[in-house]
Amino acid sequence: MNTNRIGRLILISLIVILSACAPSSVERLELKQEMALTDKWNDTDSKLVAEEMTTDMLAYPWLNDYHNPKRPRPTVIIQRIRNKTDQHIAIDTFVNEFKRALIRSGKVDFVVSADDREDLREERRDQEVHASIETQTEMAQETGANFALSGTITSIVEDVKRQRVTFYQVDMKLVEMKTGKEVWNGEKKIKKLMKRSLFSM
Repeated sequence: MNTNRIGRLILISLIVILSACAPSSVERLELKQEMALTDKWNDTDSKLVAEEMTTDMLAYPWLNDYHNPKRPRPTVIIQRIRNKTDQHIAIDTFVNEFKRALIRSGKVDFVVSADDREDLREERRDQEVHASIETQTEMAQETGANFALSGTITSIVEDVKRQRVTFYQVDMKLVEMKTGKEVWNGEKKIKKLMKRSLFSM
């Protein structure tokens, strides 16, 4: 082993040791500022995908074709959004971003999930026993959904040496409850490149 190689190994060892001993620091960030430390799905992905897919969904003919004199706006329920990637994705965050974007548009109404509806029904049953007649909320007055929204998130990963490319695809569809017709089908693709440093594990 020559002197130059020994010197390089000593230098690398010192860098690793000093890096390990460096104190941690915390910096407060703006909520709108993206800080992507890895190529994993994050809150910015949820927001951008939800906003773009909402715009696409509301541009389809189904909305103009909807006609119901008793309901000026169609009512949508979100069914299952499946995570088919090999990583944890906060599906609830993505669903809520989607709902907020659609509600903000003022063009659709939402029905809450089955679990939330059951909680409300339990509350109504409790009111029948404990609340005054004047303030009770009657049973069987719920609004039924006209359309059901569902989708999947999938990913493909290519990992070569110190580079990794992660490709995400989000597929969503909107189905008319009465007829079973698929009135909208949208997709959004995201590709991320992560470069590892020479000293990363």
